[in-house]
Amino acid sequence: MNLQNILNEIEKVDADVIERLEHVSRRSVFSNFLKKAVVGAAPVAFASVLNKAYGQNNVVGEVLNFALTLEYLEAEFYNKSLESGIIPGAALPYYQQIAKHENAHVALLKSALGSAAISKPAFDFTAKGNFPDVFSNLQTNYAVAQAFEDTGVRAYKGQAPRLIPFPAVLTTALQIHSVEARHAARIRYLRGQKGWITNADRGNLPAATQAIYNEDEKAEQGGVNVSALPMVVSMGISRAAVTEAFDEPLTKEQVLAIAAPFLA
Repeated sequence: MNLQNILNEIEKVDADVIERLEHVSRRSVFSNFLKKAVVGAAPVAFASVLNKAYGQNNVVGEVLNFALTLEYLEAEFYNKSLESGIIPGAALPYYQQIAKHENAHVALLKSALGSAAISKPAFDFTAKGNFPDVFSNLQTNYAVAQAFEDTGVRAYKGQAPRLIPFPAVLTTALQIHSVEARHAARIRYLRGQKGWITNADRGNLPAATQAIYNEDEKAEQGGVNVSALPMVVSMGISRAAVTEAFDEPLTKEQVLAIAAPFLA
């Protein structure tokens, strides 16, 4: 990690950030980063500076709090799943590792947002009775995990364009996004599903989850019908296979509608 470059990137977005930090100079900020890195606290220190740099920006705060809501949901789900005792030995290492990741995401986002961070909501993991045995039936638990992970991947993708003016924040969001995609693939394999989505197939999940997969059947990317490209046609690649090669973003409104039944 080049800490000098981190400060440079922050100043590209907010040229006055260092001057706005009371009693702080570039030299002292860099020095503090080095000291904290020695004890493994550099990510927290970075989040603290991000908070000061972007704290007054409504777009960044809105996106990060939206992401925090989803991370709260996922972290709490995996924590409770591990507490339930239903996760078998073969899947336990994956659940344990995913839980660590989700809790780390929560910690980073809360630190970055500071006092602007929303509080953790109360959750109903039965989704108003759609998954009544979520913590007593393993297959139901896997199904809910897939629903959360597949939603998370498309949710981060949907917010990325809003963060383009803020490259430091965008980089962090994309780092989380790629890990969420790894989670989704692993959970799908635990359910006996492919690691990718074909058309808008929800993979034997209840009908109540269909909104997670709607519009993922698109074969058009960047205004181009990929399934009709000469190379694709000549190789005999089906339209269904083309849809597997691309994930579509979900808007904030779509994600909140999906998540609404899980909010108590």
